[in-house]
Amino acid sequence: MENLPTDKKIILFDGVCNLCDNSVQFIIKHDSKDVFRFASLQSEIGEQILKHIGVDVSKVDSIVLYVPGEAYYFKAEAAMHIAKELNSWIKIISYLSFTGSVGNFVYDYIARNRYKWYGKKDACMIPTPELKSKFL
Repeated sequence: MENLPTDKKIILFDGVCNLCDNSVQFIIKHDSKDVFRFASLQSEIGEQILKHIGVDVSKVDSIVLYVPGEAYYFKAEAAMHIAKELNSWIKIISYLSFTGSVGNFVYDYIARNRYKWYGKKDACMIPTPELKSKFL
């Protein structure tokens, strides 16, 4: 994909989920090395990235970490790779073995209940002018 930054890892997230929005805000706050850029799964660029990596847009409702030219990760594995880059206590997650069926079981349980527990917005958030450069 031509218009994507090649030196940034791209996090695709559910743009109407309050838990996901809070997670994005947390990541931005603790991304001291400016590693990440963000796009919602529902955005045009989000759909283009999913198509580019060969993922059916209609079957993805969880976090996706796309590392241009290298790899992409879903669910618990994506969360672990993201945590590894953050300047926060959450980095400890990256040292735990939450990949595979156990990690995705926990991830899927939270994902299934995220709207019920945390609510849902009518539309994706609009970034403030200070944060606009973090979003694709």
